[in-house]
Amino acid sequence: MSNNIIFFRDIKFYNISPKKVLDKMIDEGGYLVAPAASSLQTIDNNRLYYRALKDSTVAILDSGFFCILLRIFNKVKVNKLSGYLLMKSFLSKTSIKKKRILLINPNVNESKINYRFLKKKKFLNINSYIAPQYNALHLFDDHKLIKVIKNLKPDIILINIGGEKQEILARCIHKKIQNKKISIFCLGAAISFFTGTQGRVTVFTDKLYLGWLMRWARQPFKFLPRVFNSFKLIKLFF
Repeated sequence: MSNNIIFFRDIKFYNISPKKVLDKMIDEGGYLVAPAASSLQTIDNNRLYYRALKDSTVAILDSGFFCILLRIFNKVKVNKLSGYLLMKSFLSKTSIKKKRILLINPNVNESKINYRFLKKKKFLNINSYIAPQYNALHLFDDHKLIKVIKNLKPDIILINIGGEKQEILARCIHKKIQNKKISIFCLGAAISFFTGTQGRVTVFTDKLYLGWLMRWARQPFKFLPRVFNSFKLIKLFF
């Protein structure tokens, strides 16, 4: 285990800066995952999700709770790199704004919001795809999406759907599309923290590991179960 790479259950987490993560992904391609604690705790039961995390090119330490547990049980000091911070870096990187980007969005409304937001941020070449209601079987059978990717030939794919499904989808795309230079980012709701559809987050609240609180405050009945499920992550350390 090095200072820059942390292994947990054979998943390779990168303990590096947002700039270095972006540079690695843009230069090498592949897919990036940012598992939340509530999703990470399912890996013993959700084998497709676990495989997607293990096979990822880069996994980042998005969960503050996971970072705390690593320090307590594994005696490893890590720096949290949230999806929010990575998206912040993504939005400010001039060279990325010139690349062909495909957004995979959960619905038409968020697709319009995300598109307008990126256009306002001076991204030049954006296309959108509305994700169907994926299930375990359908994740391997989205011929329409694969056709869209082959036709558009995007440099970057930004997946904005829910955790556990987006990572499995990214693995499927990576395996089916031979162009390994495509960079796929599984950042879920990260863009929503900037558009405001799931509450606003700041660098300050993110540094204090309070991104979850912003989402809970906006949709308490939806996100409270995820907070409770996050505590199940403790069992994976034993």
